[in-house]
Order: sequence, then structure tokens, then C-alpha cells
Amino acid sequence: MATLILHPGKEKSVLRRHPWLFSGAVAQLDGRARPGDTVDVVSHEGRPLGRAAWSPASQIRARIWSFDAAESIDHAFFKRRVAASVARRNALPELAGQQGLRLIHAESDGLPGVIADRYGDTVVLQLTTAGADKWRGAIADSLLKATGCARIYERSDVEVRKLEGLEAVTGWLRNAPLPPGGGGAGGEGEPLVIDENGVRMAVDIVGGHKTGFYLDQRENRRRVAELARGRRVLNCFCYTAGFSLQALAGGAREVVSVDSSGPALATAQRNLALNPQLDAARAIWREADVFAELRSLRAAGERFDLVILDPPKFANTAAHAERAARAYKDINLLGLQLLAPGGLLMTYSCSGGIGAELFARILAGAALDAGRNARIVQHLHGAADHPVDLAFPEGEYLKGLLLQVD
Repeated sequence: MATLILHPGKEKSVLRRHPWLFSGAVAQLDGRARPGDTVDVVSHEGRPLGRAAWSPASQIRARIWSFDAAESIDHAFFKRRVAASVARRNALPELAGQQGLRLIHAESDGLPGVIADRYGDTVVLQLTTAGADKWRGAIADSLLKATGCARIYERSDVEVRKLEGLEAVTGWLRNAPLPPGGGGAGGEGEPLVIDENGVRMAVDIVGGHKTGFYLDQRENRRRVAELARGRRVLNCFCYTAGFSLQALAGGAREVVSVDSSGPALATAQRNLALNPQLDAARAIWREADVFAELRSLRAAGERFDLVILDPPKFANTAAHAERAARAYKDINLLGLQLLAPGGLLMTYSCSGGIGAELFARILAGAALDAGRNARIVQHLHGAADHPVDLAFPEGEYLKGLLLQVD
């Protein structure tokens, strides 16, 4: 096994149990290692610090598997880590019985580069790093054993893999259904459908965003159902209408859903059809650029009681924060201007380059420019199956605020 030797003083982050080692921390690699191979990590003075996955193509040159320098990184290691991750979810009562559930949340579950989401008896696995890619088989086998699920589909097609020197990989990894379920995995040609908070939603594990669904917003969608009764709701960047359908289920007077993607809106309307208990006459669908549509609604004098802004990622890193901040301010200013007195703005950022404090400052500036007095009613986060390791604050990518305006 090769040994990764750090520059003097660069062991401090590892001693704080942060799992990333950037290129600037690496003094030398003693020995030979291929991408994804396990290397011993030692301080400049030779102190053992742990074992990590080597990734020479990435600025993050190594991600630590274990802070125990004596622990073997083998099939048994992944069996233990995967089983522990699943067990943590099973111990939380609010996650009991959820048909859509994140099973592994990468670094925060001690498995850098590994995302695993469960939809019914299908697991969708996403591997984003060289180390995770190397242990694909062991991770897949461990997931089947720990969950009792029937099959695994791989969605390792995210852009970040290019930074690791990896090609996209998609397809059935374990036990493909016969015949394949098209864009789903229900077997016999049926789509994969889950029930979330009493609303049925189709999940496209082949072509949908992320692993097919935004599981991180589960509890926030439940909150929308609690808030929606009697309100006129505007849901921007609605995608496949998770927030919109929960608003209808909660008794919204009307729900206007906006997205620039025609296919996403088509799926959203199919999701509505899966729920005959919901009043389809209260749903309005608009295919449009959200920024332009918000300006059109403002010009028309439209007012809403609840506005939901859940945009895509505007800033991957802090280097893009300034440009992203302008976009977040613009969209939230418009959202605030569309609110009726006493209205609610539920707004999010999933950009890693925009921290919670900066996001709150952006909103304060937007409220000032919009001429609205706004108060924070609630801080919003990812669901409980998306934990954040205290030593790895980067894991808290989703941040949101519920504001009430005068």
C-alpha cells in the first residue's frame, strides 16, 4: 500500500476528522497507487492518520475512509459501514415506513462519494469519486444484504465524476426487473411509484434529476401541506410537482406551478392524475422561464398567499458565490413583491457556495429592495435521512427559510 505524506501542519484537518485532503496538503506519495486505491495517510513526521482513497485527477486528492490507521478497507469494511448507515435510519421513528428514503449520504455516513436512495424495493446508487467507483461491487452487495431490496440501479452520471477522471455509468447493477420497467422499475412495464405523505409520485430513476426524486425536501413538502389551506400558492421551479401536489392535498385554493421544462410539467400532470383525491381544477401549469414569469405576474398585479422558490444550484463553489447571490436576490425580490399582506415565502438554496448566513443576508437585501418587512418564521433543512456530520459542514448543502411579510 502506498503512503500519502502530508506537508507540515496539514494534518490538522484530519485530526478534526474532516475527510478531504486537497492537493496543496500533499507533500508526496510514497509508492504507486492507481485511482481509487487505498493509501495510508501520515503526517510529515510519520504519524499515522488513517486510510484514504487516492484520486490523482481531482483537487481533492484523497478522501478518508477510516481515521483508524489499522482498519482494513475491504469488503467487510463496506458491509459494516453500509449496515450501520441503514441502521441509523431504522432507528429514527419519523423515517419508519417511508417508501422513498436516502440510505447513504456520502461523507456524512462515512462513505465519501456514495449516495444510495431507496424507492420501494429498488435502490438507486450514485458513485461520484474514484474510491467509491473502485468498490462498486462491495457497496452494491452490502446494500442488498442490509436492506433486503430486490434490485439496484446505478445513476453515476453526475458532472462531478469528470473531476475524478471518471466516465458516466448508468444501468442495472443488480437484479434488473424482467421486463424492464421503462423509466421506472415496477416490473411488467409499470413505472416506479412511491407514496409520500399520502401523495403518490412517479419516480424516473433512469432520466430524472438526482437519483429520480428530491428526497431531501420530504419534510418541507409536508410543511407546505400544513400551510396551504385556503391559500393561493405559486410554486416556482416546480419540476414534477412535489410541492404543488402537497399544497393541493393541504387544501390550497389554487396552485400555479411554473417550470421551464415541458417534459417535467408533463410528468407533473401525470403525477396529479395518480392522485384522484386531489382537485385537478385547482392546478394551473405554466411552461416558462421562472425569472421572466415572475416579472410578468408582477406586471399583471397578481398576488399570492404562499410563494415557493426552490431553484436549481446557482453556485457549485464559493468562487461562483457573487454571481449566484445576484440571482438569488433577484428571484427572492420578485417573490416577495408577489406576496399578499401576511403572505409566506418559502425559499431555498442548494448551492454549496452559498452558506446559510450569506443566504439570510441576500434575503434581507431582497426584502429591503422590495419594500417589504419580512420575518423568519422557520429555518428549513434537508430531511432526517440527509444527516450532516459535525466535522463535515459541507454536507449541509440545502438551506431554506420560511418568511412572513407584512
